[in-house]
Amino acid sequence: MCGIVGYIGDREAQEILIKGLSRLEYRGYDSAGVAVVNGSLEVRKKQGKIARLSADLANASLDGKLGIGHTRWATHGAPNDENAHPHVSTGGSFALVHNGIIENYTALRDMLTTRGYSFVSQTDTEVLVRLIEDFVKQTDLSLGKAVRQALSQVKGTYGIALVTQDDPDMLIAARKGSPLILGVGDGEYFLGSDAAPIVEYTRKVVYLNDGELVIVRRNGFKVFSVDEVKLNKTIHELEWDLEQIEKGGYEHFMLKEIMEQPTALENAMRGRLFEDDPFVKLGGLMDSSHRLRKADRIILCACGTSWHAALVGEYLIEAWARIPVEVEYASEFRYRNPILRDGDAVLVISQSGETADTLAAVREAQRQGIPVYGICNTVGSTIARETDAGVYLHAGPEIGVASTKAFTAQVTILAQLALKLAQDIELSEAELKEIVRELKQIPSKIAEVLEDVSNVEHIAKTFR
Repeated sequence: MCGIVGYIGDREAQEILIKGLSRLEYRGYDSAGVAVVNGSLEVRKKQGKIARLSADLANASLDGKLGIGHTRWATHGAPNDENAHPHVSTGGSFALVHNGIIENYTALRDMLTTRGYSFVSQTDTEVLVRLIEDFVKQTDLSLGKAVRQALSQVKGTYGIALVTQDDPDMLIAARKGSPLILGVGDGEYFLGSDAAPIVEYTRKVVYLNDGELVIVRRNGFKVFSVDEVKLNKTIHELEWDLEQIEKGGYEHFMLKEIMEQPTALENAMRGRLFEDDPFVKLGGLMDSSHRLRKADRIILCACGTSWHAALVGEYLIEAWARIPVEVEYASEFRYRNPILRDGDAVLVISQSGETADTLAAVREAQRQGIPVYGICNTVGSTIARETDAGVYLHAGPEIGVASTKAFTAQVTILAQLALKLAQDIELSEAELKEIVRELKQIPSKIAEVLEDVSNVEHIAKTFR
C-alpha cells in the first residue's frame, strides 16, 4: 500500500509533494522521501513519519517545479533511510519511486553485479534503477525507451515514477498491478496512487491501465503500451471533491466515516430502491440482470472486508432469489485452477476497485469465458473498467483502513441485487414491499444509534 505522488508544472513541487504524501498516509508506511529537479537532482528521505521529512526540508527546502514523492511500506529490506525511496542512479542523474514487488529481483541483481554495478540498499527497487541505467549505458537508449526495455525484463508488479536532471521538463510513470492516476491541469500535471493527492488541484484525470507508460511534459502527455504503441486515453471527471477527503472536524477518518454511514447508505439506494414496481433498478446491471437471474451458480469473489460482505450476500441471494452462491477468497481463486462452467457468473467486490487479487480473479474468469460483474466504490477504477457490468457504491472516499461505510454500503448493494434477482419470480409483491420498506429505514435507524455513542465508547474502553 505504498503511495506515489508526482508533479510537473509552474508551482514549487516540494509543497505539493509533501501535502500529497500526507493525503496518502492512510495507506500505511514506514518511511518517506522526495526528489526535486532544479538544474540538479536533489533527494531527501527519512525513516518514520512524513513529519520527520518535513522537518528536514524546513532546514533545507528543495526548489524546483518537477518532482516525485513516496511513502514506503517495507518489503525488501528493513525500514531505514537507505531503503527509503526515491532511489537514485549511480551517477545521480535520475531518481525513481516504486510500488509493488519485483519477483525476479534476485536474478536481476546477480546479473547486474557481474556487470560491475553496486547497491546501497536491500530493495528490489534499486535493482530496477540499475537495470534502467544498464540499458542507457549498454544501448545508448533514451531514458523513456530504457524504462520500457527494463520493464519488459521485470516479473511482478509495479507502479513507478521517474524524473531526471537531464530533462527538467519530463516525468515518466508506468504501472502493472499497482494503480496510478494522472491529474490534468492547465499547463501542469499531477500523479498519484489514487485521487487523494490530486483532487485539490484538478478533477480531470487519466487512469493508467496495466502495461501502460506515460511521458508527461508541461505542454502535454503521451501514453504508450510497454511495446511502444501510442494510445489514446480518455480524460475522466473525478466524482470526489476535497471536502470528502478531509477529516471535517473529526479526530480521525474512521470516526468520520462511521458517522457518514447514514448518508452513504442513502446514496447506495438513491434512484435504485422503490416501493412500487419495479422495486429495484440497478442501472449498471440493466442489460445483465437477466443473465444473472438465469445463472446456475453465482460466485462471489473478494478479499478482506469485501469477502465478509460477500458472505452476507450469499445468504441474501440464496434466501430471496434461490440461486446457488459460492463465496471465494480472490487470493485462492487466482492461484488455483478454479472449475467454472457455462451457466456460472462471477461477481467481484472491492472498495478501491484496484485490489490485485480480486483483479486477477476477474481476469481468470474472463480467460475461461465466464461473465464477470463488479461492485466497487471508486469510479473509473480498474475493476470498474474491466468487468462486463456492475454497480457503484457511491459511498464516497473511504480513507480509514478499517472499513465502515464501504462495508455497510456493499451489503446494501448486495441486498438490492438479491431483491432484483428475486422480484417477479421468487418473492410476492407484499414480501418485496416489506423488505424495501425495511431497507429504506436503515439509514435513519443508523443515524439514531449514532446520536449517542457514549455507551459504545464506554464498552470500547472496557474491552481495550
